Amino acid sequence: METPRDPTASNYEHAGKGLRRSDLDPDPIRQFGNWFTAAIEAGVRDVNAMSLATAGRDARPSVRIVLVKGFDQDGFIFFTNYESEKGKHLEANPYAALAFYWIELDRQIRISGKVKKTSRKESQIYFHSRPVGSQLSAWASRQSEIIDARRVLDARMAEMTERFQNKPVPLPPHWGGYRLKPDTMEFWQGRLNRLHDRFRYTRQQDDSWRIDRLAP
Repeated sequence: METPRDPTASNYEHAGKGLRRSDLDPDPIRQFGNWFTAAIEAGVRDVNAMSLATAGRDARPSVRIVLVKGFDQDGFIFFTNYESEKGKHLEANPYAALAFYWIELDRQIRISGKVKKTSRKESQIYFHSRPVGSQLSAWASRQSEIIDARRVLDARMAEMTERFQNKPVPLPPHWGGYRLKPDTMEFWQGRLNRLHDRFRYTRQQDDSWRIDRLAP
């Protein structure tokens, strides 16, 4: 009789070429940009998908996938409904963590820091770059609230479609962007025998960065 396969077992070996300190840019945002570009060139699917972890006043963590929509020296930007679970968490506790995992490159990036809302102007520019259907859904969906059935959502969408027919869809007051300014960033490169390379950048008081190698 064949022995059942353990679904948690993995024979996959990380065969990356490794990561050395000399490979790293002194600035972690530029280092992220280098890896992000490499991921795009490698054809990584949904390259801007990231895990976002938040916690409210009760300190219970919650995680979900969102899309990074920009990054620069001021941080990493994403957009959402401010009245959603994550929005309420960030109102109560403005610290969060991000994680990117690009399996095609055996690479992972972890980021943590304080989160602030983007300006209304930044939110408007991004909102109006979205497809009209996505703009309408931001009005139609009371994100994270309990609904009785799908028909409630469909009815709201039909109502918003009629309401804004043949005119620009305004930015909802409850919708906009957040920017996470990192205080730590870790770059992880898979290696054989699970002896991965890990480097953590930690922001110093003068805004410079200390780089430490971590044990895998």
